[in-house]
Amino acid sequence: MTNFDYIIIGAGAAGLMLADAFGKDDYFKDKSILLLDKDAKNSNNRTWCFWEKKAGHFDEILHKEWTQISFAGKQINKTYPIAPYSYKMIRGIDFYTTFLKRIAQYENITFLQDEVINLEYSSNEVIITTHLQSYKAKTVFNSIYNPNEPLKQIKYPVLQQHFIGWFIQTEQAVFDDTTATFMDFSIPQKGNTRFMYVLPTSKKEALIEYTLFSEKLLEKQEYETAIKSYITNNLGIENYKIIEKEHGSIPMTSYNFADKNRNALVYIGTAGGWTKASTGYTFNKTSKKVNVLIEHIKQGKQLSSFSKRDKFWFYDLLLLDILYKNNEKGQSIFEALFKNRKPQLIFKFLDEETSLWEDVKFISALSPMPFINALVRRIF
Repeated sequence: MTNFDYIIIGAGAAGLMLADAFGKDDYFKDKSILLLDKDAKNSNNRTWCFWEKKAGHFDEILHKEWTQISFAGKQINKTYPIAPYSYKMIRGIDFYTTFLKRIAQYENITFLQDEVINLEYSSNEVIITTHLQSYKAKTVFNSIYNPNEPLKQIKYPVLQQHFIGWFIQTEQAVFDDTTATFMDFSIPQKGNTRFMYVLPTSKKEALIEYTLFSEKLLEKQEYETAIKSYITNNLGIENYKIIEKEHGSIPMTSYNFADKNRNALVYIGTAGGWTKASTGYTFNKTSKKVNVLIEHIKQGKQLSSFSKRDKFWFYDLLLLDILYKNNEKGQSIFEALFKNRKPQLIFKFLDEETSLWEDVKFISALSPMPFINALVRRIF
């Protein structure tokens, strides 16, 4: 059995960011670290998008950046400049390649392609069994998400942000590649919260995703039929070819994943509840969480205490309560926000950086009764 100080399970966004944070910080240079993943991370299996002010830590691997976003609903169809923010896209393969190359340069970090089949923990150590051998560590950071976990309780609703996306290439220059379509709710809602998401990477190429915030997933054909219809009827594109496809389902819940954290075992990424519950955005929040976790460790704090609920957790909970009970209300809620407030305030609120006064300004853009009713149901 091989011993390590730290083991990170999963080389996705959270695992790679954490490994890189360990590697570049001299505080951990005498710590032995193992990074495990069952995959080689050599395929483009996902796309991450996020908004950010000015330059950022990931700019060297950006695939595309937009300075404007558009929003469409039943009453508005508007394009917004978003400075000082920009909306950014990173392809999975570029992220994996860059971060694995960095990690390979850290002498105290080992990356192994192997699948974890068992994990046993006590108060002061964790034993991990893989297909190849067993490892022991003082602390394990686990990013493997179990989608059944939040479904075992009924206190907090569980929705999914689920989608299928097509990267298409057209014969003619039809896209405005300065503008990302953030949400297009002009499509049939069918009793859910449904929108199209269009990210042009050039005047002839774009990612087009059919996205839902709802409890149940659809059959694959329903997503793809909706994308075909949107390309033809909404975008007016007849001739195109599909370059790549992607799909995903991201949990949207205020369930407290951190309850299962222990001093020797900490859950990170989506498995640790690092996904923004009200939107499904994870990448930028993970980057911030990794920085906080590193400081938490360096200060010698108990890892079992690494997470806390705040006002934004509660705001997310109320929204999810509304969408779980009346899933069709998503369109009117988001449309009211973009109709009455600037995207800069919306981004700042969703980044959980607003003051109490800014919270009031944000919330006052919305019809109060659904939120009052959700609050009353939570209290009683």
